[in-house]
Amino acid sequence: MKRKLFDVELKGEGKPAHLVNEMIRNKKRVSRLEHIDGAIWFRTDSSGLKYIRTNRRRFKLKVHVERLGDGTPINRLFHSWVALLLCIIPFLASLFLWQVNVDAEHPEIAERIEQTLQKSAVVPMKLLRQLPDETTIRSQIMTDEPDLSWVRFEKKGATLTVIPMISPKTSSKVEKTGKPGELAARTGGVITGFQLKSGERVARLNQTVKKGDLLATGVLEQGDKVAVVGAEGAVFADYWLEYKFSLPKTIQYRAAGEKSVSIEWHLPWLKQQSANRPFWKIVEWNEEVDNTVKTITLEEGMEKNFLVPLLKHKLLSETSFEKDIKDENILQVTFGSDKVTGTILFLINENIAVKRPLSQGGDD
Repeated sequence: MKRKLFDVELKGEGKPAHLVNEMIRNKKRVSRLEHIDGAIWFRTDSSGLKYIRTNRRRFKLKVHVERLGDGTPINRLFHSWVALLLCIIPFLASLFLWQVNVDAEHPEIAERIEQTLQKSAVVPMKLLRQLPDETTIRSQIMTDEPDLSWVRFEKKGATLTVIPMISPKTSSKVEKTGKPGELAARTGGVITGFQLKSGERVARLNQTVKKGDLLATGVLEQGDKVAVVGAEGAVFADYWLEYKFSLPKTIQYRAAGEKSVSIEWHLPWLKQQSANRPFWKIVEWNEEVDNTVKTITLEEGMEKNFLVPLLKHKLLSETSFEKDIKDENILQVTFGSDKVTGTILFLINENIAVKRPLSQGGDD
């Protein structure tokens, strides 16, 4: 182990040279001896420094001591166990997810999403590298919450914030102004759920229906009495959609939300850059969001990771119907010299109910 070394300055009314000569006679370390402006500078070790402090009053000398490091500032830092621990602990802490927040407009939605996150193992004290990717988490949340149009994620340090976005309701107010009607299937599918405000079910859960089939009637019968109330609401169903596409081989996109994180260390014993920073805050996280437009060339092997998510986003933005894409099968993809074409099957879940005039007893 290397001995600690010190640069010592001796000056005062006494004679510094006498103390140095006495140290040499007592076999104390003295090296690099210099005489500058009436003061003597030399280098010694811990034993020599102790001897100086013991005898300086006898020689009426003033002592100024500067401790030498073992090389560069980085080397001196890691020779200290305390400093090493101060560096390791924040680094280890940054490997874990410490907090999960759900920023939702309605408490009941936030509670259900928190339960979904727990089922997906997105919980505090989880290693960040063991968390599912955002696409998997988003798909699970949107499957459990059909009313959501998208789920955003914001990660700041070791905190993950989930922001669910509720689909705007645009059709219910328009339907109320028309005449009483019934609900029919806009397209075929397998019924997965009902959200009726009025009327009576005609179709059943898990029933396969075709386009035009009656889903809910607006005519209620009880004995000899008939009441025309009209059917209002939504009927959700799963169906496969064959989606044909043609895209330029080179496309531009805006990668919103991509973040780069830089870590800046502020050691307590060094001079602070900012007087407002607390002495205990030794690590500062800086995040920058890259919103620049990027260009990418589609190539074979990018179907799952890039092409399918791109087409999902395109499909969801092409129609005003509220829908969720639950699964997909790639049927065929062709990479040409300047275009990419193909066909993908998407398993869609959405409201397939459309209002139409009553087929019996309620036209006037």
